Amino acid sequence: MSLPQARDFLAESEALHAAVAGLAPSGFDRPTQFKGWTIGDVLVHLHFWNLAADLSASDPAAFDAFAARVTETFAAGGGFRSLENAAISERGPELRDAWIAQARAMAARWEAMDPKARLAWVGPSMSARSSITARQMETWAHGFEVFDTLGKTREETDRIRNIVVLGVNTFGWSHQVHGLPVPGAVPLLELTAPSGTLWTFGEASAGRISGPAADFAAVVTQTRALADTALHVEGPVATTWMTHAQCFAGQPVKPPAQGSRFRQ
Repeated sequence: MSLPQARDFLAESEALHAAVAGLAPSGFDRPTQFKGWTIGDVLVHLHFWNLAADLSASDPAAFDAFAARVTETFAAGGGFRSLENAAISERGPELRDAWIAQARAMAARWEAMDPKARLAWVGPSMSARSSITARQMETWAHGFEVFDTLGKTREETDRIRNIVVLGVNTFGWSHQVHGLPVPGAVPLLELTAPSGTLWTFGEASAGRISGPAADFAAVVTQTRALADTALHVEGPVATTWMTHAQCFAGQPVKPPAQGSRFRQ
């Protein structure tokens, strides 16, 4: 049994690492278009939650204690950022090196895992496949603001399918988290993969969404405004979904405003 999504997580991490590999120490202090986070803040965030996911697989008891601290901090009105910054001491190039070294080691361990193994999380448990896909999604999504800030274009590959599937699977959640009724069917998706392959999901009776798969991934991860993509959306169900899409857990979050996220 193997977990190929672990290789995709690693490839996503390596793509981001290549973008910041030559960054000078001061470069990690550059603010991005995401909540004013710096490039260093992005790497702290990714490293912290990669470590947490890895802990859920290697030491369930230690992870339960970790999850309790996270829950207590959040209930007391504290933010995740304070936890992240307190737990991750490295900064600048040392942070970059620690993050990629852990991601590489994690991917090697996870590749041999049972994809259906249940792992605890801060919230409902999930399968190993879902957990490592979430780590790839976070790396891709937060990597977007780094690539944008550095004025670089990421070369997309068909590993983005994992994020597309996550976006489809969170169709119901995208409505629930925003207090909207969940439609009975997912609109027909006709998405062009980076390789040129056509990926289809859903039903035409619920509307239609077509265009680049990377643009769909950008909308469901809220790294681009729908209006700033090449997606073509037809029908009220498809329109409501794409204007509220949120493939990540937590509180309801509004998508970025048109023109607010772009490659500099």
